[in-house]
Amino acid sequence: MNLRFAVWSAAIFSGMANLLGLTGPIFMLEIYDRVIPSRSIPTLSALLVLAAGLYAFSGFFDVLRFRVMARIASSVDASLSARVFAIIARAPLKGQVEGDALRPARDLDQVRGFLTSQGPSALFDLPWTPLYVAVCFLLHPLVGWFVVAGTVILAGLTVITDIRTRRLLREASTTQAARNKFGEAANRDAEAFAAMGLTSRASVHSEQAHREYTRLQRVAGDIGGTLSGVSKAFRHLLQSATLGLGAYLVINDEMSAGMIVAGSIIVARALSPAEHVIGNWRGMLGAREAWKRLNDLMTHFPVEGERTAIPPPSRSLALEGVYIAPPSDPRRLTVQNATFTLKGGSVLGVIGPSGSGKSSLIRGIVGVWPLIRGCVRLDNATFDQWRAEERGCFVGYMPQAVDLFPGTVAENIARLDPFADDDKIVAAAQAAGVHDVIVQLPDGYETRVGERGLGLSAGQRQRIALARALYGDPFLVVLDEPNSNLDTEGERALTQAIKGVRSRGGIVIVVAHRAGILASLDFVLAMDAGMIRSFGPRDAVLKQGQRAKAVPPLKVIEGEAVANEA
Repeated sequence: MNLRFAVWSAAIFSGMANLLGLTGPIFMLEIYDRVIPSRSIPTLSALLVLAAGLYAFSGFFDVLRFRVMARIASSVDASLSARVFAIIARAPLKGQVEGDALRPARDLDQVRGFLTSQGPSALFDLPWTPLYVAVCFLLHPLVGWFVVAGTVILAGLTVITDIRTRRLLREASTTQAARNKFGEAANRDAEAFAAMGLTSRASVHSEQAHREYTRLQRVAGDIGGTLSGVSKAFRHLLQSATLGLGAYLVINDEMSAGMIVAGSIIVARALSPAEHVIGNWRGMLGAREAWKRLNDLMTHFPVEGERTAIPPPSRSLALEGVYIAPPSDPRRLTVQNATFTLKGGSVLGVIGPSGSGKSSLIRGIVGVWPLIRGCVRLDNATFDQWRAEERGCFVGYMPQAVDLFPGTVAENIARLDPFADDDKIVAAAQAAGVHDVIVQLPDGYETRVGERGLGLSAGQRQRIALARALYGDPFLVVLDEPNSNLDTEGERALTQAIKGVRSRGGIVIVVAHRAGILASLDFVLAMDAGMIRSFGPRDAVLKQGQRAKAVPPLKVIEGEAVANEA
């Protein structure tokens, strides 16, 4: 849908409706000044038919305007919903999460709700206020200036409403996000909350944020409601005062009786948009703040541009002077000057003490965390030369904290691909050694795993996540502590899966803490304090580590600067 054309259409329909809004005053003017003095029934009948037709057209244009705005709202939602979801998914990777992870979706809902409310209609009607003021001047200059003064006062009330409520609503939104953060934490860590009795304690913090949120909402509502009531009462007073002024002018033979009634109706119509703007100001301000937040986020998360299609990688992985920092704190470098190369058919194990930068390194390798400096190359091409969806086809990643998607086991393994080949799904499960486990589930591959994999053991979730990483035979497979929850059978399956990737010429990078995985490695990279201290063939690095209690400075073992094919 062409939004510019739709908005202009709504504006045109609003203009027609406002022009037809003069039907009532003109009809009353003709009744009092023409029909009653002439006592002409045919004239009255003709005026009634004409007024009925004009009112019908006015209603028709109002309906058209409402439907156009509803379709504008739907179009905005349809064009932005996918992008908003992408922002929600990518925000944690850029440190953009501030409490309420789903706030961008709620902001979009708020913008869509405003577009279908009476607020836009009031804004479309507001520019036509000068037309009614001009008609009032035609009736009599005093009536015109009377309306101008009333309009200025109502505009002042609108400005006061904005000044008094903008900060309150912004703070209320921030407090709402803080409140929701505790609810999300309680839902995410329900087992820990239940086992350690944390619910009541967390409830105290949530309740404090909730009370502050409701207080701010109440204060903003009181201010907006008070000013709305004042504006409504003032408009009624002004309408009655117009009748009094008209009566005075009639007594002095400066206006006719019909002009009194017509002027009263026109004054009400002239001031109505301003009153409606004040009445809908809270929604307008909320929608404006929501759109501002969305616009800021869309600036931080631009749409991915088109890329020239290049072949998927099949030969090598190279890191060149890579520096990595958490997205939330880009000044704290957790990986510094990481440089190494792996060829196809290699298995690399990343070892080191906790906090040495192992997980940061692999997050940078797969593109989860942005690089502060340096680059990661696959077959000499940097990651950004492929679109995200294309890159995902040749990268398999299994994070340290395994979460499965809400859906079936098959959907999880297929990475939510609606056109996934069943043979590929089964092949990935067999490669991960989890096929026999899956077929024993209540509904086999169609078993729904629940949010974050509830209903499955930690080991089962980890093995299904391994199958997901292996789906589609990706060239680069990166596993962060893949055996942390595996039993002996699972360890054997993991070893076979790694051998399978190696045999087809892929590259495997494993963060290893348990010794069971070491036999599958060709090369070892030892990290400490964010630095690569040793890199080379497995046995040489491990022997050096046994000889030295302290981690040696950066050193390439036995002259191997490049990991050769196994």
